[in-house]
Amino acid sequence: MNTFPQFVAISAGVLFVSAAWALPGSQDRVYTADQNSNTISVVNPANNTLLGQIKLGNQRPDILSPLYKGEINVHGLGFSPDHKTLIAVSNGSNSVTFIDTGTNKVKGIAYIGRSPHEGFFTADGKEVWVVVRGENYISVIDPNTYKETGRIETAPGPGMVLFHPDGKLAFAVSSFTPEVDVIDVASHRIVKRIPVVSPFSPFLQFTPDHKEVWMTHKDVGKVTRIDANTLEVKGVLDTGMITNHLGFARTAAGTLAYVTVGGENAVKVFTTENVPKLLTTIPVGALPHGIWVSDDGSRMYVGLENGDAVDVIDTAANKVVARVPVGQAPQALVYVSNAASAGDGTAKLISRVNLDPVNIALKPVSGSGKGFIVARNLGVIDSLEVSLFNLKADTVYSVYVSGQTTPVASFKTNPKGMANGTAIGPLREVTTTLSSKEAPQSRILVMESDAAADASKAVLVNAM
Repeated sequence: MNTFPQFVAISAGVLFVSAAWALPGSQDRVYTADQNSNTISVVNPANNTLLGQIKLGNQRPDILSPLYKGEINVHGLGFSPDHKTLIAVSNGSNSVTFIDTGTNKVKGIAYIGRSPHEGFFTADGKEVWVVVRGENYISVIDPNTYKETGRIETAPGPGMVLFHPDGKLAFAVSSFTPEVDVIDVASHRIVKRIPVVSPFSPFLQFTPDHKEVWMTHKDVGKVTRIDANTLEVKGVLDTGMITNHLGFARTAAGTLAYVTVGGENAVKVFTTENVPKLLTTIPVGALPHGIWVSDDGSRMYVGLENGDAVDVIDTAANKVVARVPVGQAPQALVYVSNAASAGDGTAKLISRVNLDPVNIALKPVSGSGKGFIVARNLGVIDSLEVSLFNLKADTVYSVYVSGQTTPVASFKTNPKGMANGTAIGPLREVTTTLSSKEAPQSRILVMESDAAADASKAVLVNAM
């Protein structure tokens, strides 16, 4: 694997450059939250290698026993201002795991409300705020006792919370409500509710000068800019289907915004002037999700949700220069400088538990439908994760594979013509066929309703 010099990352939640930080060494880390394998992958950014994984639970579907005690759906990440503690939010087990970055050891676990999503330390490091997306509040946790000390009521479905570096205000976006809640950190009270363009936002970030907050809208493919001083919306950018996370880099071309667009397998680069412009589009691996920047802005690290890897972007050339294998379905990604203690930093890490996935794009036979399938090996069984878009609303579609007479799975679209689901079972013959270089045309058919498999009447087929 190619290696590239990297630079130090940032303090919790804010992307900006500081000459006070040293160049990176072997103690810097990139972490990914691996939702399907329930691991945290630990990457050395100095040489772009996977050091190993922190196991927080079993790989799907080995999580269904009534005696299971591990974490489920490891999803969100944050870290303390001193970079000595990493937090991992698991939305299936309603937990926040506190990890010592120097030893990779779990220090404690807090169990909170239904389906938490993301969390961060306050600027002074004295509290951890975690959004409880399945309810309507932020859980406030003491990072020393790992106990919930309070709750801050928000709009239903808070998606992420982030703190202004001056420690006075926090901004909380929502995954169910089209507003941003601005919270006074000292009093834990909402001081303003800002209406935004859509109800589903999973991520927000400050510009490097802290004058603006940018938030993503996954449902409509947009980014909203908010003035951090006036607390008013400054503008909305069209970015693309499945807009996930974003990050900023100070480069020779100015301060640029890098936006992961999962539906296009791309990172789109925008200027940050008063009227931002699309500068370029960078092709990356399957379904880019989390993203974080190196301190000097020379590298962007992009988690590939359907690629089970991290792509490394050189921001001077705006192209991918390395790919690092990680756990299954990486979601959040963070870069933490000086995270590891003395030694090689591999204590308590396990080897990668997962194999590489197989990605299959679906194209329409007619119409504007689209979709993709991810085939993953899960040991003795396999999974097919199916995502469908731009189809008829509230309609059942069946997925057939390799000429089978019965569907592998059936899914009903929502009012927007979208559907997503996973089929798990003894699909080894199916996934083997999908990965064969000599497999025949129309290996996958998506049929409307309960129609039998027929390539001439299919709605979607696998792209060749």
